[in-house]
Amino acid sequence: MGRSYRSRPKKLGGKLRLIRMNLGLTQEEMVAKLAVKDEPLYSASISQYEAGKREPPLLVLLRYARLAGVAVDVLIDDKLKLP
Repeated sequence: MGRSYRSRPKKLGGKLRLIRMNLGLTQEEMVAKLAVKDEPLYSASISQYEAGKREPPLLVLLRYARLAGVAVDVLIDDKLKLP
């Protein structure tokens, strides 16, 4: 069985930053909102997600989507825009 690769969403980082800015939160405050039990999250991680250097894990993406009131699809599909 071969492994299939997907392309990395190019607009994800900008969308994540926009969500944080619209909520009026610092990166440290965003960490508190996104914290998942037993999985450490740091403001440096938020910075890397927003810069497009790393992709957040699925649980973090789900929390971003809930905070923004959108489906995860809106975050990962470059064709869809945040409302």
